[in-house]
Amino acid sequence: MSVSDGSRPTSPGDYVGANVHAFGPGRHLRSRSKVLPEHARGHNRALVLQTLYHSGAMSRADLSRETGLTRVTISDLVAEFIADGIVTEMGVREAVGPGKPPILIDIDRVGHQIIGLDLSGHSAFVGAVLSLDGDVIERREVARPDSTDGDAAYAATLELARLLVAAATQPLLGVGIGTPGVVRPDGVVLSSPNLGWTNLPLEAKLGVDLDLPVLVRNDANAAVLAEYTFGEAKADFMLIKIGRGVGAGLITGSQPLLGSRFAAGEIGHVVVGTDGGPRCACGKDGCLEAWLSVTRLGAAIAAEPAARDEILRDAGTRMAIAVAPIVAALDLSEVVLSGPGELLDGTLIDAAVETLHARTLEGVFEDALIRRTHQEDIVLRGAAVMVLSGQLGVS
Repeated sequence: MSVSDGSRPTSPGDYVGANVHAFGPGRHLRSRSKVLPEHARGHNRALVLQTLYHSGAMSRADLSRETGLTRVTISDLVAEFIADGIVTEMGVREAVGPGKPPILIDIDRVGHQIIGLDLSGHSAFVGAVLSLDGDVIERREVARPDSTDGDAAYAATLELARLLVAAATQPLLGVGIGTPGVVRPDGVVLSSPNLGWTNLPLEAKLGVDLDLPVLVRNDANAAVLAEYTFGEAKADFMLIKIGRGVGAGLITGSQPLLGSRFAAGEIGHVVVGTDGGPRCACGKDGCLEAWLSVTRLGAAIAAEPAARDEILRDAGTRMAIAVAPIVAALDLSEVVLSGPGELLDGTLIDAAVETLHARTLEGVFEDALIRRTHQEDIVLRGAAVMVLSGQLGVS
């Protein structure tokens, strides 16, 4: 099913008097460019949907006041959204004075669904059908190919996506994918050695095979979007995803940072220190990933259980050594970690905070935080944000 399907199984009456979900103040990814006249309508569409998404149900007059757009513009856009099945009328607000009570409108949060895929798992590719609020409705997974055969990895990705398309119960807004590796903004995977992909046009290829809009990003870049939209993050932060590998996503000035090579946040293969260290899969010794990955930490602790705290303290210290120059250069407010709490919470984070403060300017960065995200399925939820942003201009 696609967004153009005519079926609208949800009754607007189900919404009457309810603000289904409100995230509070808008958290849109800020555009650095001036809005040109020819782009004004697209900008206004995104502004209206962004406001409804984060603030919840409101009247057309409320929406006009909130966005600064004229009532005529709001009426025109809302009529268009209702015709497209993106916005629904939810009933009237309880009257508090004379006059006709206003009709409340909101994004039809259950009238469409999103598919998210996370290809970064150790043994499986995981996917879900998600609501527009980023909640998991249905979950599926397929075994990760044992080899680095790129064709096998693509076949498994397509199989998972098709399972989820079949599981969807509402028209689909699109498919979002978080994958390890360096990914161009057009969804070409430039390099993903663990999946055997080089210059793979994953976004275009999967879009044709599924006949749906598809968006592909690096898994850490997807996760950082989820923390920004659904989490507690500020406008300038780094998210480090710690799992089979180690990667990071950055948002600065409410804008994702990709870099000229589309590799901003590829910190996993930065060598930490000059004392050697574990051999990394890339062939170097002492990469951050070799110190910090869940695989390495689990194996090291299993080999020396009595040295658990020392292993975690060393890993946290080395992570902060790698991160401190980035925090200082970009003036980041916080570093958010995504990974297993049994490894990250406590000793590792405490050592990282101590080292970060010791290695940055006193009196300037002492309030910089390192914390673990509270979000589960952060890559899947980030994939949902990618689709919301790409299809509706909402983030």
